[in-house]
Amino acid sequence: MSSENISLPNQTFPTTQGEINLADVSAEWLIVYFYPKDSTPGCTTQAVGFSCLKDQFDALGATIVGVSRDSVKAHQNFTEKQALTIDLISDKDEILCQHFDVIKEKNMYGKKVMGIERSTFIFHNKKLVKSYRKVKAAGHAEQVMEDLKTLQQNN
Repeated sequence: MSSENISLPNQTFPTTQGEINLADVSAEWLIVYFYPKDSTPGCTTQAVGFSCLKDQFDALGATIVGVSRDSVKAHQNFTEKQALTIDLISDKDEILCQHFDVIKEKNMYGKKVMGIERSTFIFHNKKLVKSYRKVKAAGHAEQVMEDLKTLQQNN
């Protein structure tokens, strides 16, 4: 179980498929993942991974949304280029990033910058049940799928 106590903010955000309020998502399971930037190698690996498993997540009653600080337009280009099937939230003002505490100091080519630490959160009936910090992109979607199945067996 997660030791973090993060709630879903009751606020609307723009996405590649309209607007979303995470507090209003009706799915029993909600997976929210944060990634640094559209169309970069690790973020592409992660988004494609979740997209490839979307039908399986759907079958388990889980909705997946990705979040970054990129614009909706950048998200739409990323979605089209990679044939993504998941919804991407544009969090330009870092409201969700701050809420989930994913903005961390990173070292980019010797410079210290503030950026999104790749993180994923699983909610069950709007309650956080598992969180992942400092995620490695490769194989992460599969790991979340396995953990979701385990969580469902234990509920």
